Amino acid sequence: MPYTPIIGTLGYVLSKDHTQVLMIHRNARPDDLHLGKYNGLGGKLERDEDVVAGMRRELLEEADIEAVDLRLRGTISWPGFGKNGEDWLCFIFLISRWQGTPLTANSEGTLEWVAVQRLLDHSLNLWPGDRHFLPLVFDPDPRQFHGVMPYKEGQPVSWTVTLI
Repeated sequence: MPYTPIIGTLGYVLSKDHTQVLMIHRNARPDDLHLGKYNGLGGKLERDEDVVAGMRRELLEEADIEAVDLRLRGTISWPGFGKNGEDWLCFIFLISRWQGTPLTANSEGTLEWVAVQRLLDHSLNLWPGDRHFLPLVFDPDPRQFHGVMPYKEGQPVSWTVTLI
């Protein structure tokens, strides 16, 4: 069967001093698959845009900020991740410089500045698989990561990654 994933972006916006990350606490919609969890910003790619344009659009829509410096850190294939078992392929960005004043909330939840260390020490309510790739987003290694993390019933079942 051909792999036909939903394609998305996920961005981690650093504070001006690079010690915090702008996260969305998904607490606004009771029917949200991500309800209660903290996520980076991002979403589905639109038909007529490349992944960078999609990431920039999502940052404007979700936080009202414009990316100045963004770097593709890697990709993750999440077979079975969606609400109905849909496959996702996501492009993960680190946004180190941006313009504007971030919103404090949007239709999906509250936007909060969170210490980078809190993402890495698992003290936030994140998806269980985030602990595998978040260190790769924030480490100084310039190589990109490309991973596969199948999900079953809302839980990751394995993780493989290649660094290039």
